[in-house]
Amino acid sequence: MRDVVPPPPIAPPSTGGLADSVFETAALHPDRPMLARRPDAASVGWEEVTAAKLRDEVVGLAKGLVACGISPGHRVAIMARTRYEWTVVCYALWAVGAEVVPIYPTSSRDQVEWILRDAGCVAVLVEDEQAVMTVGSVCASLPQLRHVWQLDTGALEELAGRGEFIPLATVDSLRRIVLPDSTAVVAYTSGTSGRPLGCALSHRGLASPCDTLLAGWGHTVAPPGEQGSVLVFLPFSHVYGLMIQVLCVRGGLLMGHQPDVSEEALASALRSFRPTYFYAVPSVLEKIYKNFLRTAQQSGRGALFERAAETARDFAAACERQRLGEGPGPGFDLRLQHALYERTVYRRLRGALGGRARRATSGGSTLNQELSLFYEGIGLYVHDGYGLTETSGGITMQPLGREKSGTVGQALPGMDIRVADDGEILVRGPSVFQGYVGDETASRAALPGGWLATGDLGRLDPEGYLTITGRKKDIIVTSSGKSVAPAALEHRLRVHPLIHQAVVVGDNRPCVGALITLDPEFLAHWRAVQSPQSETPSREAREENALREEITRAVAAANSAVSRSESIRVFRVLPEPFDLASGLLTPSMKLRRDVIVRTYAFEIDAMYQARSRAGHVQVPDEPAAWDDVDNVFR
Repeated sequence: MRDVVPPPPIAPPSTGGLADSVFETAALHPDRPMLARRPDAASVGWEEVTAAKLRDEVVGLAKGLVACGISPGHRVAIMARTRYEWTVVCYALWAVGAEVVPIYPTSSRDQVEWILRDAGCVAVLVEDEQAVMTVGSVCASLPQLRHVWQLDTGALEELAGRGEFIPLATVDSLRRIVLPDSTAVVAYTSGTSGRPLGCALSHRGLASPCDTLLAGWGHTVAPPGEQGSVLVFLPFSHVYGLMIQVLCVRGGLLMGHQPDVSEEALASALRSFRPTYFYAVPSVLEKIYKNFLRTAQQSGRGALFERAAETARDFAAACERQRLGEGPGPGFDLRLQHALYERTVYRRLRGALGGRARRATSGGSTLNQELSLFYEGIGLYVHDGYGLTETSGGITMQPLGREKSGTVGQALPGMDIRVADDGEILVRGPSVFQGYVGDETASRAALPGGWLATGDLGRLDPEGYLTITGRKKDIIVTSSGKSVAPAALEHRLRVHPLIHQAVVVGDNRPCVGALITLDPEFLAHWRAVQSPQSETPSREAREENALREEITRAVAAANSAVSRSESIRVFRVLPEPFDLASGLLTPSMKLRRDVIVRTYAFEIDAMYQARSRAGHVQVPDEPAAWDDVDNVFR
């Protein structure tokens, strides 16, 4: 028998603009801590800002914006990392009815010029001198751009000073005329191919998924009686990070800003801030897992960690079968093993994330199911979320008590999902965007019959759980006509600690292939634990052979999840990871597949030619036999 889980409540319709929540919270709970930041990177303590102080800072900046001529409907870009000032400026702009245009601080000169010109921005807030120089180099082509403000030279203090003569009533009047359907953000898509498009997102659109999540799942953010807290380090320039900001402010959660996302800085911030809820992207969760494994191996406890990880996955899988009415739950032996590892391993792993978080959300791309089960098994349930820039973020969520790994859950209340005949996911609901700025043709194409064509492929099971299977434009068609979705293979490859990135290729080729990059830190660790003999040619050869066999095992493991015709038959390990500087990643760290295929055309050709020279070899499942097909390190 299955437990009956009541559906989550539908959030009441929003009224007014997003800035209203700052003023409402300050009026009801003026002393509630709302934001937190560290005075400097070396500081362990956090400075908290109350709701009343946040409101006063927002008002002060809003007055300064009015004094500078910023009016309702004006578009102002913010080009900075995820820092405290980003949130204050964002809400000040919303308070006067202006529209926020987020720009990744790592954007190139051409990208910055395109966004500022396409959006018609009248001002831009940047972080440092380098960004000022980038904007300055394109100002001549931007006649509408009137202001460039630099955070690191005291621009906000100057703005607040300029607005001292503006009466408070002016800000209140401007804020009260902002309607739910007014545009709040023009968010540019990552642009994996072609020019990025500006998605117009309304105040209602951004508020809707946040209010729905708070109404149905808000009580899971922290233990009863505690204020929830979230460490924000994902870029506010991406809709996922922007949604977290709105959710925290509307939900009265303490939001700590962490602009430095280096491994050491982020680990320090998690330990000191101790969030009650964790938000991340799959690459961060993969990296954390690999760090757990590397640390365990370096301390001589690698075997212990691997046994504990296997127990965690088995325990989580058994618990999942039980809550879905498909099994009795963990047996006595498994419960005993899990309890032992809870005392010796799992609580230490959670401690590395601050020790308080018991639930988390992963978004931006799909999370590997085995990794999801691992985190659930150690006591941190990770919900794999689904959303788009065009939907203001969240579309789905796992029903409480009926969570199902490998899926992204069910549609949020108020959202509708269906899958077209070709497998494309279509959605509609209050969070769907207003259209692409200045491109009615693209807007109409994206909304056929009132449904948003997401470009994602997926399937719905009888209970409404959605599984993402890939991107429509990423489907590979081999020369034999076999269609292959690369996502599943790539996700399974990345689970291996040595593999950093993977791009599956094979369009118009005789079989599926893969380009693989290695994790530099784990590779260094792996080499260090090999035979500690002196540097000799024979040792180097043995090491390369061992590395080749290790990667081959990872490929064979990934192939076990697909049919033989879909499996990776050839692969090549590249010397350097894909990165932003080379243009092979989007600012949100997604792979630019078309660019990667063009950039590595020679390597791809060589990979397939090597297979052709080897003859029509039937590649067996044993790793050693793969060397006959291609020397993957050439």
